[in-house]
Amino acid sequence: MVVVRNVFRLKFGKARDAQEAMKSLLAINRRAATTSEMRVLTDLTGPFYTLVLELTFPTMSALEQGESAAMTDPAWKDAYAKFVPNVESGFREIFRVVE
Repeated sequence: MVVVRNVFRLKFGKARDAQEAMKSLLAINRRAATTSEMRVLTDLTGPFYTLVLELTFPTMSALEQGESAAMTDPAWKDAYAKFVPNVESGFREIFRVVE
Protein backbone atom coordinates (compact mmCIF):
# COMPACT_ATOMS: atom_id res chain seq x y z
CA MET A 1 0.00 0.00 0.00
CA VAL A 2 1.20 3.52 -0.85
CA VAL A 3 0.18 6.80 0.80
CA VAL A 4 0.65 10.04 -1.13
CA ARG A 5 0.53 13.37 0.68
CA ASN A 6 0.29 16.46 -1.53
CA VAL A 7 1.01 19.39 0.79
CA PHE A 8 -0.07 22.82 -0.42
CA ARG A 9 0.86 26.16 1.16
CA LEU A 10 -2.04 28.41 0.30
CA LYS A 11 -2.02 32.12 -0.34
CA PHE A 12 -3.06 34.27 2.60
CA GLY A 13 -6.85 34.40 2.86
CA LYS A 14 -7.42 31.73 0.20
CA ALA A 15 -8.09 28.67 2.38
CA ARG A 16 -11.85 28.66 1.85
CA ASP A 17 -11.50 29.13 -1.93
CA ALA A 18 -8.90 26.34 -2.10
CA GLN A 19 -11.11 23.96 -0.11
CA GLU A 20 -14.06 24.61 -2.43
CA ALA A 21 -11.90 24.02 -5.50
CA MET A 22 -10.50 20.84 -3.92
CA LYS A 23 -14.04 19.47 -3.49
CA SER A 24 -14.44 19.48 -7.27
CA LEU A 25 -11.15 17.63 -7.73
CA LEU A 26 -12.17 15.02 -5.15
CA ALA A 27 -15.52 14.46 -6.83
CA ILE A 28 -13.80 13.82 -10.17
CA ASN A 29 -11.30 11.44 -8.55
CA ARG A 30 -14.11 9.56 -6.82
CA ARG A 31 -16.02 9.13 -10.08
CA ALA A 32 -12.87 7.85 -11.78
CA ALA A 33 -12.08 5.58 -8.77
CA THR A 34 -8.38 6.40 -9.10
CA THR A 35 -7.67 5.79 -5.43
CA SER A 36 -9.00 3.62 -2.64
CA GLU A 37 -9.01 6.38 -0.03
CA MET A 38 -8.84 10.20 -0.07
CA ARG A 39 -8.96 12.83 2.60
CA VAL A 40 -8.24 16.53 2.90
CA LEU A 41 -6.47 17.90 5.98
CA THR A 42 -6.01 21.49 7.11
CA ASP A 43 -3.57 22.92 9.62
CA LEU A 44 -4.22 23.25 13.34
CA THR A 45 -0.61 24.06 14.17
CA GLY A 46 2.50 24.73 12.14
CA PRO A 47 2.57 26.90 9.01
CA PHE A 48 -0.72 28.73 8.45
CA TYR A 49 -2.83 28.09 5.36
CA THR A 50 -1.69 24.53 4.80
CA LEU A 51 -3.92 22.06 2.97
CA VAL A 52 -2.98 18.40 2.54
CA LEU A 53 -4.53 16.00 0.06
CA GLU A 54 -3.83 12.46 1.25
CA LEU A 55 -4.42 9.59 -1.18
CA THR A 56 -4.00 5.85 -0.70
CA PHE A 57 -3.19 3.45 -3.53
CA PRO A 58 -2.67 -0.32 -3.45
CA THR A 59 0.59 -0.04 -5.48
CA MET A 60 2.90 2.50 -7.14
CA SER A 61 1.56 1.26 -10.46
CA ALA A 62 -1.98 2.16 -9.39
CA LEU A 63 -0.71 5.62 -8.38
CA GLU A 64 0.82 6.15 -11.83
CA GLN A 65 -2.32 4.92 -13.60
CA GLY A 66 -4.54 7.13 -11.44
CA GLU A 67 -2.41 10.20 -12.10
CA SER A 68 -2.41 9.54 -15.81
CA ALA A 69 -6.19 9.11 -15.89
CA ALA A 70 -6.81 12.25 -13.85
CA MET A 71 -4.42 14.52 -15.70
CA THR A 72 -5.84 13.66 -19.10
CA ASP A 73 -9.46 14.23 -18.00
CA PRO A 74 -10.69 17.65 -19.25
CA ALA A 75 -12.96 18.06 -16.19
CA TRP A 76 -10.00 17.43 -13.87
CA LYS A 77 -7.83 19.93 -15.78
CA ASP A 78 -10.57 22.56 -15.47
CA ALA A 79 -11.04 21.93 -11.73
CA TYR A 80 -7.26 21.99 -11.14
CA ALA A 81 -6.98 25.31 -12.99
CA LYS A 82 -9.42 26.76 -10.42
CA PHE A 83 -7.41 25.34 -7.51
CA VAL A 84 -3.93 26.49 -8.58
CA PRO A 85 -4.46 30.28 -8.19
CA ASN A 86 -4.99 29.70 -4.44
CA VAL A 87 -1.62 27.99 -3.96
CA GLU A 88 1.65 29.65 -2.96
CA SER A 89 3.79 26.48 -3.08
CA GLY A 90 3.69 22.79 -2.33
CA PHE A 91 5.43 19.45 -2.22
CA ARG A 92 4.65 15.75 -2.36
CA GLU A 93 5.54 12.91 -0.03
CA ILE A 94 5.09 9.24 -0.97
CA PHE A 95 5.20 6.57 1.72
CA ARG A 96 5.02 2.78 1.66
CA VAL A 97 2.77 1.45 4.40
CA VAL A 98 4.67 -1.23 6.33
CA GLU A 99 2.16 -2.01 9.05
